[in-house]
Amino acid sequence: MIYFALIQDEGLSPIAELVLLIIFFVGIGSVVLHKTFIYVEQIYASRRFKPFYINSIVFPDKLEESHRSILESKFSFYQSLSKANQSVFRHRLSKFISDKTFTGREGIVPNDEMKILISSTAVMLTFGFRDYLIDLIDHVIIYPKAYYSKINDSLHKGEMNPQLKTIVFSWEDFKHGYKIGDDNLNLGIHEFGHAIHLNAYKGDDISSMIFNIGFENLTTYLQNNEDVRKELIASKYFREYAYTNQFEFFAVLLENFIETPLEFKTQFPELYNYIKQMLNFDFAHY
Repeated sequence: MIYFALIQDEGLSPIAELVLLIIFFVGIGSVVLHKTFIYVEQIYASRRFKPFYINSIVFPDKLEESHRSILESKFSFYQSLSKANQSVFRHRLSKFISDKTFTGREGIVPNDEMKILISSTAVMLTFGFRDYLIDLIDHVIIYPKAYYSKINDSLHKGEMNPQLKTIVFSWEDFKHGYKIGDDNLNLGIHEFGHAIHLNAYKGDDISSMIFNIGFENLTTYLQNNEDVRKELIASKYFREYAYTNQFEFFAVLLENFIETPLEFKTQFPELYNYIKQMLNFDFAHY
């Protein structure tokens, strides 16, 4: 073994040998404990749809007072949280803003309100995740209104580009999504829904695992229940864009889940519970 070869080569004293022996076995023990923890937590999460813990905050980040004022006055989800969860939200919001770059286009200069409201949307949707920063996003680009995209030669209100690790918003349309809070049309929620879905698809952390298992269960449920699929379409509760593909389906369901949870839960309780499990979303009135 490497350890014993090292001792023989160095000709160490008995005390030094003992110290090295302790360090060696502590290191081995730490690796074994870590792998055991991961294995046991994965089993637990696959059954309970939640990790052992969500937060491990030792030194919480502080929001600037001006940032906190915007959050408290303009983001209703934050207002509905307990004092303890509000503290966690502020910490995560500060971390998210620090982790991303915000860039304006066509004359836009990202201000505090833009950064707070856009970032708060991401923090809200990942509030049940342990890994909440959405590593697939490095850059946030903000246009004043709908912008021309060369990708499909049309105007866009927002998009997620995983290759460039960039999420893009029309500020006009982003604000409109929150102006009417119960019409199930929210650009911020929709685009961050894509980001979360893609991030989980590529991720190997515990929250990604929970999300992916939940989405697979949701898909299987719909595949095995033709009556439910017909009811979804007939109800017109979800806009038709949801049926474009699996990514649009989740993003639209997420808009409805956040904006009209009671109606969602009443009409389609099974689907509602799948979304809640995928997000580990047990906060406020959800």
